[in-house]
Amino acid sequence: MLGFVIRRALLMIPMVFLFSVVAFLIILAPPGDYLSEFAAQLAEETGMELEEEMLEYLRERYGLDEPIYIQYAKWMAGVVRWDFGRSLEYKRPVSELVNERLAMTILLTTFTVMFTWTLAIPIGILSAVRQYSVLDYFFTFTSYVGVGTPNFVLALLLMYLAFDWFDLNVTGLFSQEYFDAPWSVGRIIDMLKHLWLPMIILGTDGMAGLTRVVRANLLDELSKPYVETARAKGLAEWRVILKYPVRLAINPFVSVAGWTLPQLFSGSLIVATVMNLPTIGPLLLRALLAQDMFMAGSILLILTVLTLIGTFLSDVLLTWIDPRIRVGIA
Repeated sequence: MLGFVIRRALLMIPMVFLFSVVAFLIILAPPGDYLSEFAAQLAEETGMELEEEMLEYLRERYGLDEPIYIQYAKWMAGVVRWDFGRSLEYKRPVSELVNERLAMTILLTTFTVMFTWTLAIPIGILSAVRQYSVLDYFFTFTSYVGVGTPNFVLALLLMYLAFDWFDLNVTGLFSQEYFDAPWSVGRIIDMLKHLWLPMIILGTDGMAGLTRVVRANLLDELSKPYVETARAKGLAEWRVILKYPVRLAINPFVSVAGWTLPQLFSGSLIVATVMNLPTIGPLLLRALLAQDMFMAGSILLILTVLTLIGTFLSDVLLTWIDPRIRVGIA
């Protein structure tokens, strides 16, 4: 078990390097650079044109005139120190901008994961145990609706209903008076009042899909001979189901954590933009539109590392939950 964990951890090192190169090259793929885009936008809005000498000075100052591999090496050297460079769009260090939204993103992600897992597992178990019952049909219908409805459509619908029926503005995570206020008990309470809606919206799709996964896998396990043997020995039904089949049925549930973590961490970019959430997602969108290479590359690298961490945790949890995997790697 320990050797498996060490091998998986060491494998992450070359993967981080590979994906960091890919992320950096993707950011540099569009023609031109931020300064060219900025000069064109300035000329369009104000009629002023930056002189070529000024553009060359700015390119030299921000390192845009150096070879790509040197830009990459400098960027990665700063990443190790949590210094992602300076955002050309915001004129501020990228680490400051990321840190400002990191706490809100982690908080929203934590609540969303708790909401998803707390409901998906019991509903999937109940739906499988009561197969073809009224509850099973109801949960099946709601799951298909949840999977088939885009999150941003659900967000727009709930925002409209909250405003039209209850005269509530549920965009963002804070009311206007607490938006830039220092942390206090009142600000925390106000945040919790706004947190429930994005939590439900971001968790609905994942909960619906994972419910179907748990149901399908549990139905497959309940038909196997070892379940009948356990029942024949006189074990209580709840113990037969929870101790053996459920442990195996949630294996795919655990394995999807690798891609769920970065998806939730970004705050589902479209939903976060629609609801004006102070998460990492809108920051990435703005960086891509403005060709802010340092900001966009840094966030993409963070999401990539989160994917690798999520996959690593999934492998470790699966090895711990399923003894068959432990035997296979022994």
